[in-house]
Amino acid sequence: MKAVYFAWVRERVGKSEEEIFPPAAVKTVADLVAWLSAQDETYAHAFERPGTVRAALDRVHAQPDAPLGEAREIAFFPPMTGG
Repeated sequence: MKAVYFAWVRERVGKSEEEIFPPAAVKTVADLVAWLSAQDETYAHAFERPGTVRAALDRVHAQPDAPLGEAREIAFFPPMTGG
């Protein structure tokens, strides 16, 4: 699965994208955030407030309880505002 990071999430993780290989037990967006956070301190810092980070699976907004299923890409980004 490809993980893409935007804005301050990217700054905290230290990269704009990467291929990730979560274990089979990681089933939802929230599971993935928890798994990434446990990988090292840069991810832990990026996801220290998981409720403020938004996600999209294959370019469709996804809630934390959304199943990863066969998604090929997950993007993480801060909340957006319109104007």
